[in-house]
Amino acid sequence: MRKTLNRYILREIAPTFVVSLLVAVFILLTTRMLSITEMIVDRGVNPGYVLRMLLYLLPDMIAFALPATVLMSVVLAFLRLSSDNEIIALKSCGIGIYQLLQPTLIIASIGLLISLFTGIFAVPWGYRSYKGLLFQVVQSQTNMGIKERIFSQPFDNVTFYVKSFSSRENSMKEVFVVDRRDDKVTYTIVAQEGMIAPIEGKKMINLHFVNGTIFMVDKKLASARSIKFSTYDLNMGLKDIMAALERRQKGPKELGVRELISHIKAHDKGNTSLNEVLIVFFEKISMPLAVFFMGLLGLPLGAQLKSSGMSTGIGVSLGVFMLYYFCLAGAQSICETGMVSPVIGAFMPVILLMAAFIVLIRRAEREESINILEAVFMRLRKR
Repeated sequence: MRKTLNRYILREIAPTFVVSLLVAVFILLTTRMLSITEMIVDRGVNPGYVLRMLLYLLPDMIAFALPATVLMSVVLAFLRLSSDNEIIALKSCGIGIYQLLQPTLIIASIGLLISLFTGIFAVPWGYRSYKGLLFQVVQSQTNMGIKERIFSQPFDNVTFYVKSFSSRENSMKEVFVVDRRDDKVTYTIVAQEGMIAPIEGKKMINLHFVNGTIFMVDKKLASARSIKFSTYDLNMGLKDIMAALERRQKGPKELGVRELISHIKAHDKGNTSLNEVLIVFFEKISMPLAVFFMGLLGLPLGAQLKSSGMSTGIGVSLGVFMLYYFCLAGAQSICETGMVSPVIGAFMPVILLMAAFIVLIRRAEREESINILEAVFMRLRKR
């Protein structure tokens, strides 16, 4: 009978878990649609690159949504059983709240394993691949960083300001360029028009300016001069253009466990960058545990909610999820300053979830209200 009951509850939880995860990932993807549309339409980026970017960002989205989806699936499943009086029927057969933990433990453990895999392997792979693909996109679309009426630095030590810019024709109007690549002289180019074109057979691009002036100022301000021109060509090597990206260091989220450990050993204690690395390292353990206890917390919440509507279960699940992430974000901010140890900051939300589960499961076993504030108020009234 117990196996039958476990299968019945698992069949109740599993579809909700899958659907909730898909919906959550879809919502997170839609938040990226504006920037994706801009990259395809305005910047002329290949849609295949964009789809690969979304694929690389998918593990991070799953890791973010996993605690909420595990909690929501368990809450909705037991809320449905409670609203149809099936939990009362089970209790009349001698099956208590603790005997319903086994299928919940299975779902929570599955969530824990998925979170472990995404945190240790998938998320670092996704971030590394995303940054690598972004490098390729910028390499093929050297004009991506240029925007109208905004000071931008698409190339290393070269600042652009253009009044109008066409990414499809690579043409600019009313151009202002500051070139600081020379160690001794700063070149400022003001031109009516400009064009960006790759030089075939060479890893270089050509910046062609029309009708303008070049201002050359010594960096020690010892001398200055200006030259007017009808046409002026400025060639830039691709290695110089991509120098900033090539020199970039991996962020903490791009590092695997071994790389994180080596970074921790290499940094001095009390360093701000060390705190960031420690937070990411300990979260690879604390996040799966948070997913696990979120799943367990769904049992007393769903079984004791006095409502037959799914909206109540979804609202309660999202409320608990938001509280958890607010605590996590606050702990991260405090830990980065060094005021609190990263170990405490990473595991404090997990400890709170575990304490909440212990309190609520005991109250559910005694058939007491899970609204602790209401219970305290009733006791004070009796006194």
